[in-house]
Amino acid sequence: MAEPEFLQRVPEGIRGMAPYQPGMPIDELQRRLGLSDVIKLASNENPLGCSPQAAAVLRGEHQLARYPDGGGFALKAKIAAFHGVAPEQVTLGNGSNDLLEFVARIFLGPGRAAMYSRHAFAVYPLAAAAQNAPSVVVPARPVDAEDAYGHDLVGFARALSDEVAAIFIANPNNPTGTCLPGGAVADFLGEVPESTIVVLDEAYWDYQDPSTRPDIDALLARHPNLLVTRTFSKIYGLAALRLGYGLSHPALADLLNRVRQPFNNNSLALAAGEAALADQAFVAESVALNARERARLERELSARGLQVLPSHANFVAVGFGRDAAPIHQGLLEAGIIVRPMGSYEMPHFLRVSVGTETENDRFLAALDGIMGTARDAAAG
Repeated sequence: MAEPEFLQRVPEGIRGMAPYQPGMPIDELQRRLGLSDVIKLASNENPLGCSPQAAAVLRGEHQLARYPDGGGFALKAKIAAFHGVAPEQVTLGNGSNDLLEFVARIFLGPGRAAMYSRHAFAVYPLAAAAQNAPSVVVPARPVDAEDAYGHDLVGFARALSDEVAAIFIANPNNPTGTCLPGGAVADFLGEVPESTIVVLDEAYWDYQDPSTRPDIDALLARHPNLLVTRTFSKIYGLAALRLGYGLSHPALADLLNRVRQPFNNNSLALAAGEAALADQAFVAESVALNARERARLERELSARGLQVLPSHANFVAVGFGRDAAPIHQGLLEAGIIVRPMGSYEMPHFLRVSVGTETENDRFLAALDGIMGTARDAAAG
């Protein structure tokens, strides 16, 4: 079949990009393999679900025939109070991904490059490609370093140029789980010219050791070119509602809101976000479960002779020293969905979300069976 002529008008960046591949949904694996008992440890979701207060709000009556508050006034006020900033510094997104797209749309294009680390969140190169913008990909920390596969801010500073218009830093980083000390982030921001936007993507901030977190209040006050993004999808357990936000200087927030789609947050998401933000007891419970089970997973996996990258998030990156695709397939056949990392140039790794104790036990037992089978086959 001949190529449609309209494709000739599509920018090369879009023609050459592959679409984002999310974690496999549970029902897809059920359809594919005819399984009924499936657990998902692939998309870093909260295994406790969402706040009971948010769930109660969602069960209430809602005016579904009415458009939502396009400005999200009430939620923005709650977020501003929570962080001690002005409402004019808050931008709401349909997930924090929305904020990344806003930055790309405003600041990136031909001759205006994005900078990010190798093995960083897959949306950064996609957002750049969609604007036909070049990318400056900074090599990650060496594989034998204590923070292997993590961001190298010295390398970032070395790669700075007039062409770099926006820098994306995930901290903690997805998919590696590595994090940057707050002092290192502050020092790096001091080297970035104010004409270059820096996005500090903190989707996993709640899971990070508080002693290592950057002082966001101080950084926002000092750097008008800084955007800090957060999400309700992880610790708050509202991934299905797609809700996130950014904190920045009012002038940057004003630009972001100019390209924000009308009504990008639905009424259910706005109401649930308010309730979730108020339920910090649920957040504390989720953090405690994650800390306990993440440490146990790291111990158990390390005891099996596997490489486990030290994680500051709600997942662990596990290295097998060989192509992990057969292990991934074996886990799928056992009804367990994890995330392969070949698309992140880490084909020897799998990313495993931290689940409940029962879910993690099931994952470990299935992994033992798969690895035992592989050892038996090699011995035979």
